[in-house]
Amino acid sequence: MEKQEFIEEMAKYDLELNVEQTEQFFKYMDLLLEWNEKMNLTAITEPKEVILKHFVDSLTISKYIHENSKVIDVGTGAGFPGIPLKIAKPLADITLLDSLNKRLNFLNEVINQLSLKKIRTEHYRVEEAGQNKQFREMFDIATSRAVANLRVLSEYMLPLVKVGGKCIAMKGSEIEQELEESEKAIGILGGKIERVEKLVLPGTDMNRNIVIIEKIKTTPQKYPRKPGTPSKEPIG
Repeated sequence: MEKQEFIEEMAKYDLELNVEQTEQFFKYMDLLLEWNEKMNLTAITEPKEVILKHFVDSLTISKYIHENSKVIDVGTGAGFPGIPLKIAKPLADITLLDSLNKRLNFLNEVINQLSLKKIRTEHYRVEEAGQNKQFREMFDIATSRAVANLRVLSEYMLPLVKVGGKCIAMKGSEIEQELEESEKAIGILGGKIERVEKLVLPGTDMNRNIVIIEKIKTTPQKYPRKPGTPSKEPIG
């Protein structure tokens, strides 16, 4: 894809980007597709699909990320939503957390090539990060995109967020049962569901749900449990 076509494609989705941000997104896409030939980063390889299903989708939560917010992206994978949020909100302080080192090698290359500041990668299982003083209750916002069921995800995310902070879970179209089943776990972990924003990706019929969880009290020290336990034995 040529840069002008990239700019025109992004403009379709009312994304107001300056020259530097446009260059960063374009370079990010090039790196993603280049590295994807060597390792499995994404099943989406058509440039227009990358723009819509990765970049635009990630930016649907940008309005919740304030300048200077301290954000952790849990299970970031190929950097979604963390890197698009960083490009769009350059003053935000972002930590990209993932358990797979080769993904972090890719992300470090992206950070370097795009000259991004106030962003770092961390190689941890999320359950271990949640019990580490460096991360526990240190963030204003935790984000995640297509990581786990909400009952499990709440145990991953809530221990990382300060009281008064928020978890933002990016989910697909079917969410009602998941919300109902996760309510007890979220309460035990110190959170409450603030709201659910339903949206349709622009120009498509793809439905999304953004679940906003507010951290209202400190998470009990025993959470998160040992790696693997939350997914095998969800709370509640």
